[in-house]
Amino acid sequence: MFELRRLRMLHEFALRGTLAAVAEALSYSPSTISQQLDQLEKDAAVPLFVADGRRLRLTEHGELLAAYAERALDEDERVRGELEALRPGAAPVRVALMQTAALALLPDALALLAAREPDLRLEAAAVPPEEGLFELSARRFDLVVAEQYPGHTRAHRDGLTRRILGRDPIRLAVPRGDRARGLRDLADRPWVLEPEGTAARQWAVQQCRAAGFEPDVRYALPDLTAHVGLVAAGRAVAMLPDLVWAGARPPVRTITLPDAPTREVFVATRAASGTRRRVGAVVDALADALTARTSAVAGGGRGGASA
Repeated sequence: MFELRRLRMLHEFALRGTLAAVAEALSYSPSTISQQLDQLEKDAAVPLFVADGRRLRLTEHGELLAAYAERALDEDERVRGELEALRPGAAPVRVALMQTAALALLPDALALLAAREPDLRLEAAAVPPEEGLFELSARRFDLVVAEQYPGHTRAHRDGLTRRILGRDPIRLAVPRGDRARGLRDLADRPWVLEPEGTAARQWAVQQCRAAGFEPDVRYALPDLTAHVGLVAAGRAVAMLPDLVWAGARPPVRTITLPDAPTREVFVATRAASGTRRRVGAVVDALADALTARTSAVAGGGRGGASA
């Protein structure tokens, strides 16, 4: 018999690659992680780790047991979901959201859940999609709200499922009073974009290149509210999704891009969470919140010139 807590540590090591990273993720000391994995190795009676320079890596036996650990954790989650259905409110639902979803969807989703599931405890954190999807596999979160930009699909991870919540229009953002009509008018302007390596940054740069110029990216910031501030102050131009306004009137002028591009907003969960009714209730509330938000924007009609 293998202790599930030790199997969880092995699973984390297989994902993260170092004892220090496992210790940080699980809030233990590195020495505790090392001791527990040593004991797991004794229980297995085969070598699970081998030195690789100054680090450790899994042996073939270690990889086999790590795969078993993932299956065991999935089965544990399914059983807990069935128990939770008999004893509502037994466990919180942990949610990771990209920043715009936290701004625009979380308050409305919480209001819906207060009426539908008053005993549900929801714990939320604003986390970039790349990190959130990784941590979902590592069981730090129960569901993740993320996005995909046109032509930039995110890799699918084994054991995770997705549900499309809706689409979020992306528009140019320029200072009020700016006379620009489209991308080509912004070729010589300073830009604020998300950091290198993000899907949003890659997509925005490609749009500029398709318009015939390389953007002068002077500001690389992960916080989209900082983008809004720079644009409103007349210091930069940007490409921003509608959800960033969270239903309020933008303090900038927005311009519709060619072909009216949208990003796909989706929620990812572990397949093993299928028995957790309250995880499904949170997904439904987020979907309803996005539908209401996009309907309100469409009904109000967002101004701005077409590119």
